Amino acid sequence: MGSQDVSGSEGCPFCQIANNQTDTEILLSDDELVCFRDVKPGATHHYLVISRRHIDNCKTLQGDNIPLVERMKKMGRSILEKNKVCDLDDVRMGFHLPPFSSVPHLHLHALAPASKMNLKSQLRYGPQSHWFITVDNVLSQLRTRGKVK
Repeated sequence: MGSQDVSGSEGCPFCQIANNQTDTEILLSDDELVCFRDVKPGATHHYLVISRRHIDNCKTLQGDNIPLVERMKKMGRSILEKNKVCDLDDVRMGFHLPPFSSVPHLHLHALAPASKMNLKSQLRYGPQSHWFITVDNVLSQLRTRGKVK
């Protein structure tokens, strides 16, 4: 149902990163999550938090994934704090809605400062974007509906 073990996703570049099969610099990691820099940054600070377990996208999440998403959000905030982002109110954290995901593996974008993002980044990650949903909105929908619409 939209998820599988990392070993079953050899073609997925994020599964390869999670399995240390690339030269991507891992900034934070634990048993469940991995954090690294976005290769096409949309802000001065732009990090991705992925689950080690392959999950297709935010639309495949269900209510029992709430703790995972909360941990992704916490790691996103941690990497911003670790990199001296002072204003944690000036950040954007969220997911692209399919079919607008560049990589079909659940990944949380953590960007800062949001107020300094250029127009292209605003279109991709900003509040008016039709293909970006904030992590708080995902959590709210999972709590109330058990899924992301």
